[in-house]
Amino acid sequence: MDIPARHGRLPRRGAAKPILGVIASVLGVALASTGSVAAIAAWQLSQDFGEGVVIESEGEAPPSVGAIDGPVNILLVGSDSGGGNASYGERGENLNDVTILLHISPVSHSAIAVSFPRDMFVPISGCKSSPGTRKINEALYNGGLACAVSTVEALTGQNIGYAAQIEFDGVIAMSDAVGGVKVCVAEPIHDLQIHLDMEVGEHTIGGWTALQFLRSRHGVGDGSDTGRISNQQLFLSALMRKIKSEGTLTNPLTVYAIAKAAATNMTLSSSLSSLDTMASMAFAVKDIPLKNIAFVTYPSGSGTFNGQNGVLPRPGDAKVLMDAIKADAQIVVTGQPGGGAVAGDHVDEPEPTPTGSAPPTIAPEAPDVVKLPSTISGQQATEKTCTNGNTF
Repeated sequence: MDIPARHGRLPRRGAAKPILGVIASVLGVALASTGSVAAIAAWQLSQDFGEGVVIESEGEAPPSVGAIDGPVNILLVGSDSGGGNASYGERGENLNDVTILLHISPVSHSAIAVSFPRDMFVPISGCKSSPGTRKINEALYNGGLACAVSTVEALTGQNIGYAAQIEFDGVIAMSDAVGGVKVCVAEPIHDLQIHLDMEVGEHTIGGWTALQFLRSRHGVGDGSDTGRISNQQLFLSALMRKIKSEGTLTNPLTVYAIAKAAATNMTLSSSLSSLDTMASMAFAVKDIPLKNIAFVTYPSGSGTFNGQNGVLPRPGDAKVLMDAIKADAQIVVTGQPGGGAVAGDHVDEPEPTPTGSAPPTIAPEAPDVVKLPSTISGQQATEKTCTNGNTF
């Protein structure tokens, strides 16, 4: 079948396109760029994001983000191909084993990242090849980044204006750029498949260890992909806490390192492939408090389709979640973290220090607040969860 214009093919731009690169660039580098746009712009003068991937429908332009004043949706896709790096061993098909829908809003002053289990059966639609209902991680293989966008749009009913594809290597660059991320291990991790061993306690991890921590499936929870997702949410929450503290955003050298690592380690949609876009998003998210940043897993449960084991969407819970995102509500997670993490303490975020007197302003209308059903797993960025390690 012919492909609509918005589903252009994804050109490959080198070997390093990481999932952490984009997440940190939009909820981190974007934040950082506000603190020191000059540092990023200086490096940007000698670098180029490239033309990017066309994901817009013909005749439709993405919303202007010169100074965004409304919510935006970004699809973040992590490929398992290894990007041609032989150190990861021989890889098979190019699958989107990490798929995250990120919603950020300057209106509700909130952000939410929804992770989709890679083994969830959904219709693969609007793509170069539309094979019907398959596991969601086959979208990239069947039509590149644009196929992943159209598939998630059809599943969620959300309009997605921005997207990025990333691979393993950038996790190393991004975690090193921020000086490592502190994670808590409640039960030891002994992943025999990828040779990761971490004992009980707090660990500051970066580089190769951070990558293995995020990849580990057999060493966390029940050894499932949903357990791995909750372990990734733990890491991302810790990353956000670090980015919002410890002077990370006020150090121009750190800002520069984060920006460079992100820009050189991802492939962006054409709507996202400019410094102006990322910098303007920064102004939308820089004041979002940690308590209004949530990481959740798309509701699903174990099931089979055409004799294949996997997971199936839970439409009722999914509708509650997607309706809340469409309404641009502040989302509160009431459920527990997934099986790869255990609940921990909540971290208080310090109140911003006033800088001089300001003229009185009319308070904005309070946004809607939606408490998700306890059946939807996840956590707020203020929750310091710990990895539920295991040995498989």
